[in-house]
Amino acid sequence: MTRYRLRQQQNAHRRHDRQRKGASNRIQESQLGEYLDCLIAQAIVSVAQTYQASSIVLPDLGNIREVVEAEVRARAEQRIVGYLEGQQEYAKQYRASVHRWSYGRLSEKIQSQAAQAGISIEQVKQPLQGTPQEKAKNLAIESYKARKSEIAILQ
Repeated sequence: MTRYRLRQQQNAHRRHDRQRKGASNRIQESQLGEYLDCLIAQAIVSVAQTYQASSIVLPDLGNIREVVEAEVRARAEQRIVGYLEGQQEYAKQYRASVHRWSYGRLSEKIQSQAAQAGISIEQVKQPLQGTPQEKAKNLAIESYKARKSEIAILQ
């Protein structure tokens, strides 16, 4: 514990010196996240090509903050029953881990890989309820309904 506090103090001093000198205090993200997004996008497009899919459906995460907040509260209440401070600490740690991931960057990688493969991308509103499998199924069904209604409008 003492070593940890000493390291924190040293980092604080370095940060203070850098701020005095006018250096940026921004923590740089490594290229690992971008590399992983590229690998994930390649795998998704590869699966779509294997099954000869004409499109890939991505969730539109416009309301992601509300969804994540509700899920975090529910998980905290399940894991730590009756202890409000513990629930808040668990929620804080979980939120931090969720917000480190850049869905927008992954989405862009998938779109560019799919464009190179000639596969179209569709975006549909993310369902709020259910397991990940149920959400994926409902996403595909909503995409089909949207495509069907577009065809009916064009005719």
